[in-house]
Amino acid sequence: MSFRIDPRAPLTGEVRRIAREEIDRAVAYLDAARDNPEKALHAARRRIKALRALLCLVRPGDEAFCRAENDRFRDVARSIAGPRQATALIETVDRLIADYPDHADSAGLAGIRAMLVRYRASVVYGAIGLAATLDAAVAECRAGAAAFEALHLPDHPEDAADVLAEGALATLRRARKALKQSSESGQAEDFHELRKAVKTHAAHLSLLRRLWPSPVKPRREQADLLGESLGELHDVFIMRALIDAREAPFDGPEPKLLVKLLKRSEKALRKLCLAAAEELFEDKPRRTVRRLAKKCRTDLGEAVAMPEPEGTPGE
Repeated sequence: MSFRIDPRAPLTGEVRRIAREEIDRAVAYLDAARDNPEKALHAARRRIKALRALLCLVRPGDEAFCRAENDRFRDVARSIAGPRQATALIETVDRLIADYPDHADSAGLAGIRAMLVRYRASVVYGAIGLAATLDAAVAECRAGAAAFEALHLPDHPEDAADVLAEGALATLRRARKALKQSSESGQAEDFHELRKAVKTHAAHLSLLRRLWPSPVKPRREQADLLGESLGELHDVFIMRALIDAREAPFDGPEPKLLVKLLKRSEKALRKLCLAAAEELFEDKPRRTVRRLAKKCRTDLGEAVAMPEPEGTPGE
């Protein structure tokens, strides 16, 4: 199956199907993380983010359920975040080496990278109890899967269209608010909020690609690129915060040249992200969602009115 809502099927069944598939994938990656934690944990977190985006989209249909399950899977993602953050630090240094090759040696980036690799090994394989963490994460995922079997959403075309439109609108408004705050204050937490909203919106584009009123593929590509840039900026913020706080692995003397390169990278990424976000969210959210709601009502209504072709099994 696929990560998209089929307008020919009842909304409740589609959401349960997608949730079940995403949870199964997350559990498979968590099990694989016992042997290959760096890559598998990152993949598991991506599936959990996709699941949380689904919950965000249909939240207007059952506020209490979606809030509770979002909290559940947010906590699961946080429990396995340590190794991923360690990898993100390494990737940030790799980007600095690629972007500023003339300064890599003087800043000692190769040595810093080696130190971060050793730190990641201690985080993943050290005393944090990776096996126990994974066991707990898998158990919570399976409990979440069972909970989804009790979910009931509005399946009538008019009501289902309203749920999807309201869910998409909430994310678009969140993105516009975060963009405004990022432009005005420039605080790391505002850019982080923008990043989360962009990632959620990108997932919504996938879920609604058969219902979105405009060409979805170019907008999804635009959102994905912006999400990657915001992710890089987030990693820079994290590294700078660790250095400023003298937290592990930067609990020694301040690496001044590294900080200088991080500031240069941050400045360039801020400018890039703000410009890209302004373009992506230039339309007013209400106008966009009005078109979405209209198309949802039309397509969902036609799907209900159109009988299944004789002899063709349902999908």
